[in-house]
Amino acid sequence: LQEPSNKRVKPLSRVTSLASLIPPVRATPLKRFSQSLQRSISFRSESRPDLFSPRPWSRNVPPANTKRRDSKLWSETFDVCVNHMLTSKEIKRQEAIFELSQGEEDLIEDLKLAKKAYHDPMLKLCIMTEQELNQIFGTLDSLIPLHEDLLRRLQEVRKPDGSTEHVGHILVGWLPCLNSYDSYCSNQVAAKALLDHKKQDHRVQDFLQRCLESPFSRKLDLWNFLDIPRSRLVKYPLLLREILRHTPNDHPDQQHLEEAINIIQGIVAEINIKTGESECRYYKERLIYLEEGQRDSLIDNSRAVCCHGELKNNRGVKLHVFLFEEVLVITRAVTHNEQLCYQLYRQPIPVRELQLEDLQDGEVRLGGSIRGAFSNNERIKNFFRVSFKNGSQSQTHSLQANDSFNKQQWLNCIRQA
Repeated sequence: LQEPSNKRVKPLSRVTSLASLIPPVRATPLKRFSQSLQRSISFRSESRPDLFSPRPWSRNVPPANTKRRDSKLWSETFDVCVNHMLTSKEIKRQEAIFELSQGEEDLIEDLKLAKKAYHDPMLKLCIMTEQELNQIFGTLDSLIPLHEDLLRRLQEVRKPDGSTEHVGHILVGWLPCLNSYDSYCSNQVAAKALLDHKKQDHRVQDFLQRCLESPFSRKLDLWNFLDIPRSRLVKYPLLLREILRHTPNDHPDQQHLEEAINIIQGIVAEINIKTGESECRYYKERLIYLEEGQRDSLIDNSRAVCCHGELKNNRGVKLHVFLFEEVLVITRAVTHNEQLCYQLYRQPIPVRELQLEDLQDGEVRLGGSIRGAFSNNERIKNFFRVSFKNGSQSQTHSLQANDSFNKQQWLNCIRQA
């Protein structure tokens, strides 16, 4: 029997387009990859949204919230009797060691899943070529044995009751092998760009969408899986500090853990530099110069991109702006030979001679013939101005970020440069 209801039910509006089923995606206008590995490589199509418009063959079902694994605690896993065996600090130390071990187990599972559920089927079904898959997946295969080795070592020193006495010496001996991560992380910018480009192929998009809707994916897309190794790399210092925090000063692990933290911090810093250089090379190779006079040695000599992203000028033109170490480059995103490239919009501006001005909301006058028809408060917010004058050469650009937070990021980056 159905219970009577006195609720008013709003009739569903008729769906006239598949696009209406998709929630809007807010583009991130500022990217700061080279600053830290802890920021995930993101290569969203903020500069070319038309490349990723809804396709009639794709399943436009918004994914549910990402499903996380159930976290396992050491004390629950091994049914530890803690009344008279271990102090509170010792329990926390064991929990931290167990979290390190459990994280390795989860990482290995995810890396194998990425190969088995994504790489191998796409290769077998000829959805992508072997060369394309090698570019996207990089050296992921070689990372699996590394983490299997650490997991095996941690399990070997675990006592029958589930406790672990010493881990410092294991980490000191194992961590240097993470230097091999530099090639994987350095490849991520190019890998993400190619993956986003291949999503224009309806077979690729359909395959990835089916995987996303399958239980094994935990509502994570392919790039989430490919980014897991980098996420794990930057988490090691935090995990080791947590173990050290609960390790007594007179414990033999104390010195080894401090040494291990120094090792991993050095590795992350070095990989961060190499990743930044790789990212910088990638974008420099995709700059298109309309004339030789636009070429600048400050661009050629740059080794890192401080930040970049989409901004609009006061006429509403979408621009992709790069802040290299010593030069600001304003471009327009274009497709060239089926690749996303960046055509220089104006002469590069040396950072040393750049004038920066923070503009108040409403201060900018919008250009264009339809200014009066569509002018509103949102259109005149979050502007800043960059200008440059050297002899007869001068430029002025009023640039708009998509929100106040990203405007402030741009201001901070340019001031710091």
